[in-house]
Amino acid sequence: MAEEPRPIEELTFREAMAELDGIVGVLESNTLELEESLASYERGVKLLAALQGRLSQAQQKVDVLMGELVADADDAARDTSLS
Repeated sequence: MAEEPRPIEELTFREAMAELDGIVGVLESNTLELEESLASYERGVKLLAALQGRLSQAQQKVDVLMGELVADADDAARDTSLS
């Protein structure tokens, strides 16, 4: 009987990427039965969605941190004229 995979949320980003890479390799090898292929594909889709979500969250954090680096111009330097 096949071992139940770890929940995706428990995997590190690197572990999830490695598992997804393994799934792609197995699917490309065309060695699985239809049912196994579908189950692997489903797991791969879930892994991909989780990875994309994590990347999106990381990008948002980077954007926030980069925004903190940009100092607001003080009122004297700010152009308040209407063009």
